[in-house]
Amino acid sequence: MRIYRNLNKIIEFKKSIIAIGNFDGIHLGHQKVLKEARLKAKKNKLQFGAVTFEPVPVMFFNNKIKNHRINSLNQKIQGLKKLKLNFLIIIKFDKSFSNLNYKKFIYKIIFKKLKSKFVFVSKNFRFGKNREGNIKKLKNNESIFSYKTCVSNPLNQNKKILSSSIIRAEITKGNISKVNKYLGREWCIEGKVIRGKQIGRKIGFPTCNIKLDGYVVPKLGVYSVKVCVNKLNKYGIANVGYRPTLKGKTLLLEVNIFGLKANLYNKSIKVSFLKFIRREKKFKNFNQLKIQIQKDIIEVKK
Repeated sequence: MRIYRNLNKIIEFKKSIIAIGNFDGIHLGHQKVLKEARLKAKKNKLQFGAVTFEPVPVMFFNNKIKNHRINSLNQKIQGLKKLKLNFLIIIKFDKSFSNLNYKKFIYKIIFKKLKSKFVFVSKNFRFGKNREGNIKKLKNNESIFSYKTCVSNPLNQNKKILSSSIIRAEITKGNISKVNKYLGREWCIEGKVIRGKQIGRKIGFPTCNIKLDGYVVPKLGVYSVKVCVNKLNKYGIANVGYRPTLKGKTLLLEVNIFGLKANLYNKSIKVSFLKFIRREKKFKNFNQLKIQIQKDIIEVKK
């Protein structure tokens, strides 16, 4: 999969099929759109790619929103690569781009830069300044700019249209089984291990600490997890929260990896969430905390 961050450099993938969207999470609904686009490309012997935006537009428009993403940009790229795209275009979502009205979006990107033959979007697709562009306006411009709009029917889950918003809500509720079902894989957070106060080590449960930069914050508490370190998968237990027993003030993901004693400071690890165990709780002392962690580990290992 070729990755482009500059539309001016795209030559070989003009007159292709494109799918446009944020693709945050690349959930089953996104996968449906992309698979339909890939099938269309195969039938028409055309190249197939996606157009996405960074940062996530809602985080650009509201700088108070710090934790919103289901996946990081790297995870998005890797997820799209698995869907066998020929190319991926990452458009920088900045002030200039946000002021592009819907017709200029169609002219500059779909027509002038890409000369797209087919444009795949989801039913709720909105684009252009103030989100003024929609499916109707996209279709109304087909004959002018020589493309065909393909709208993918939404994927329903529990009588609701599957969306990134629904998945974020389930993450905040700790409903990990639903989240993983909607994603078609385990939801995970990737990050670099930072140095903490090493309290866990002192009470017999060393942890790898990761900041939740950009990620939607899951329900605070303890989780059963799987950790990937240097392509090695290990199970473990994790706590998401502020560590009230230690009077902590920084939100962290702390992971105790079963059967691994390596020094992982400054190493990148991937933590996949499997099951919510219990809420975060403040204990009177370290001994009570230690006893509870032992109980949690027994629960996780069942």
